[in-house]
Amino acid sequence: MRVVAAMSGGVDSAVAAARMIDAGHDVVGVHLALSRNAATLRESARGCCTIEDAGDARRVADRLGIPFYVWDLAGRFEQDVVQDFIAEYQAGRTPNPCLRCNESIKFAALLDKALALGFDAVATGHYAQIVDGPAGRELHRAVDPAKDQSYVLGVLDAEQLARAFFPLGDTTKPDIRAEAAERGFSIAKKPDSHDICFIPDGDTRAWLTRRLGEQPGELVDATTGEVMGEHQGAYGFTIGQRRGLGLDRSSLDGQPRYVTGIDATRNQVLIGTADLLGVDRLTGTHVRWCGEPPEGSVAVGAQVRAHGEEIPARAEVIDVGGEAQVVVDLSERVRGVAPGQSVVLYDGTRVIGSATIAG
Repeated sequence: MRVVAAMSGGVDSAVAAARMIDAGHDVVGVHLALSRNAATLRESARGCCTIEDAGDARRVADRLGIPFYVWDLAGRFEQDVVQDFIAEYQAGRTPNPCLRCNESIKFAALLDKALALGFDAVATGHYAQIVDGPAGRELHRAVDPAKDQSYVLGVLDAEQLARAFFPLGDTTKPDIRAEAAERGFSIAKKPDSHDICFIPDGDTRAWLTRRLGEQPGELVDATTGEVMGEHQGAYGFTIGQRRGLGLDRSSLDGQPRYVTGIDATRNQVLIGTADLLGVDRLTGTHVRWCGEPPEGSVAVGAQVRAHGEEIPARAEVIDVGGEAQVVVDLSERVRGVAPGQSVVLYDGTRVIGSATIAG
């Protein structure tokens, strides 16, 4: 099988490419250029997609003896991931750019281009497993719970899973590093990238301020409507946030305060106590199924954060004006759930699908 191995320059994608070769596939390494002005060196372990990373990927490909190319998807990434990220925060929502990237870039733009050039599939270094089930290929959690990335892959549909390989899903990260060292890869000890790749310093609020400018507004008590302070942009907050609110705590009753809501239309950030945060029902839009959608009300596990706990729940697909939505009833109240986040549904270790939380 002719396979494109997506090579980020990190240890995971390097070992994934090597394993695809070992499995007998005809492999070509591809590094995705996702920034028009890539940094020369990574600023920290958070960033990726630097010129240094491209060089690391090329050196691994040379050692493996496979062709290597750089595909420029910077324009698509800027439009589908970066601009979407900005628009979502500006609308008072909290997006997950990794899910959007997997959906729009790695398993849409990359896979579409690979198929157009005559390749059969794409392989990545994600920690997840694909299992042949009775109704086709299924997406499952990785064996290493600390590295499991099935949550950010919950946007893949059955056709994309049929063209995907995740060779690392049956291995732990320490074993992957050991294997990389055995293969002679110089990046065996290279730090992992974390969080949002296009915000290498991890300061989302400052990054958004540079893009959107300051937009002063009010911090408002969610219960009384009293103005409690000012902010420089509602886009810099997310539901459940406690730090960095800029409140005069000397005037409070000693209870901690959190962001409980964001009114983007009024440019207001609503502030309240912890009891206002919990939710036990979610409604999801932009529904994506990793196979056949469930029928009726079904028992599921629901996960609302990439590294969050899976909560027992029931899910049911409903039709709203011709659009499929999913209602998820959680077995317990979960704090800090924000519109724009994704809920991923599981049946045991199998990923059923995902949806964007609307409320």
